[in-house]
Amino acid sequence: MEEEKQRKLYIDWYLIVSISFLALFGLVMIYSASFVQGYERYSNITHFFDRQLQWLIISAILFTVFMFFPYRHYRKLSPFIVLGSIFLLLIILIPGVGHDVNGATRWINIAGFTIQPSEFVKIGSIIYLAYVYSRKQSYINKFFKGVMPPLIVVIVFFILIMMQPDLGTATSIVLVAGLIAFCSGARMLHLISLGSLAGWALYHYAHSAPYRLNRLVGHRNPFELEQTEGFQLVQSYIAIAHGGVSGAGLGQSVQKLFYLPEAHTDFILAIISEELGLLGIAAVFILMFFVIGRGVLIGTRCRDTFGSLLAFGIVFQLGIQMIFNAGAVNGILPITGIPFPFLSYGGSSLMITFISMGILANISRRTERERQERRSDERHFSMEERKTPFRKAASSK
Repeated sequence: MEEEKQRKLYIDWYLIVSISFLALFGLVMIYSASFVQGYERYSNITHFFDRQLQWLIISAILFTVFMFFPYRHYRKLSPFIVLGSIFLLLIILIPGVGHDVNGATRWINIAGFTIQPSEFVKIGSIIYLAYVYSRKQSYINKFFKGVMPPLIVVIVFFILIMMQPDLGTATSIVLVAGLIAFCSGARMLHLISLGSLAGWALYHYAHSAPYRLNRLVGHRNPFELEQTEGFQLVQSYIAIAHGGVSGAGLGQSVQKLFYLPEAHTDFILAIISEELGLLGIAAVFILMFFVIGRGVLIGTRCRDTFGSLLAFGIVFQLGIQMIFNAGAVNGILPITGIPFPFLSYGGSSLMITFISMGILANISRRTERERQERRSDERHFSMEERKTPFRKAASSK
């Protein structure tokens, strides 16, 4: 009875504690990076902190809900998730519905809260691909029958997101799709061919307008474009250099004083580096790698193909988002507007990240329960084997 109770109540505390530390640390850093802007724009130094706290509370509640909602039900919900994702991406294109910020229409205002539909598409595409590829295992090595059909839906997502435009999110969804296809057993030749085609399309898209090309290659020579495309990256470099190894101290950033644009959102890592130094950045990445490693372990242990692909897809999305953001902050990758998981200001991103972690925690619960059941069965079988010789001896007498 006690063993059955433990199976039902199993909770992945490793995952919960690590993401809680990240989210609470992010809350502190958002306050530190934004209180000057909050006072300047809203006469309230805690404006951004308060809003992020509201989203964190909502996200924590949703995490709990999704942690206890059986992930296997998403199989039946998959078609509705795809249709809902397409619907959200379409209505944002309707004039007057989508909310425009800096020339991009990526948000919808609902009851005073700004929602970014493409964030929901991230997890929606992962659920869909995990479901479809788990059903195609017997012919996953066939390109037109196994690999390509699910990717048509991903292409639709990509086109609709690019119409906003949002190259970073669209690219991350395509990369995650390719990695899920790889984990499902697709042939490398098929994936390389698709990757080459996607690279060719991106190359022509970048060269179709000068500002796009400058945005993508501006990170190579930011000081030559210091007053235009390179301005944000140069300010990020200054913040990182100012922080050094141990940092200038919490709250002591200079670059957040209207020098570094988007200091509390896309470039929160630059402020962390300036205030807490290399040591602070190292602590963030240690926790992030722990969460990713935990997710990989959950996906590896899960014997259900759908659950395993779902876990890997969530981990891939988290890792790609982390790489895109960190790469943009230090100039290795172009600036794409991808937020850093758990840390950057933004309700939609935080909420979807916590929902994804809730699904991952549910997979962990289910997997651990099945492992405990197998152990219980093995112990029971072993005990029966021990009793059998005595029974045979008794019967022979």
